[in-house]
Amino acid sequence: MAGSSRRVTGLCRMGFELAAEVSKAYSDDEILAFASRDGVNVIAIDAPLTYPAPGRSFRSCDAELRRIGVRLFPPLLGPMKALTDRGVRLRKILEKRGYKVIEVFPTGARGFLRLPPKRAGREALREALSRLGVRGIPENADQHMLDAVICALIGLYYLKGEYVEFGSPEEGVIVMPKPRL
Repeated sequence: MAGSSRRVTGLCRMGFELAAEVSKAYSDDEILAFASRDGVNVIAIDAPLTYPAPGRSFRSCDAELRRIGVRLFPPLLGPMKALTDRGVRLRKILEKRGYKVIEVFPTGARGFLRLPPKRAGREALREALSRLGVRGIPENADQHMLDAVICALIGLYYLKGEYVEFGSPEEGVIVMPKPRL
């Protein structure tokens, strides 16, 4: 998700048959309309959904991921502050509407899913997602859309119980798919 409505946010809906429906949005209203359609069981958001404890830069979930080599930025550092504020705001709205919302980190999840790194390019990622069974990703999908596909895939793994949580419910949890061997 983008930290500002002036920047694009990739969106993806996906069912257990792994058919991806991707789109883009800018405003909170566009994101909420896409997320709030019938049949949604979980909403996986690529943004911090909680703040660190006062005086701390990282949450425990961030520190746990850093310890295993997943690089991420502190939730309140520079532009991450706007992203965190937006994530927290949208999570609260969606939860009030009755949705289960989870925080995910698609860049960090690439290693768990054995997907190529960003430097390999969009086509390599699109092909790797296809090998995992994901269908319907447009050939012209940009990085925002591909990240959204990974988010939706993590959401499905969450629903199937094939996930690992980092952090604590009190301070924040990041959901990752169980590592693929």
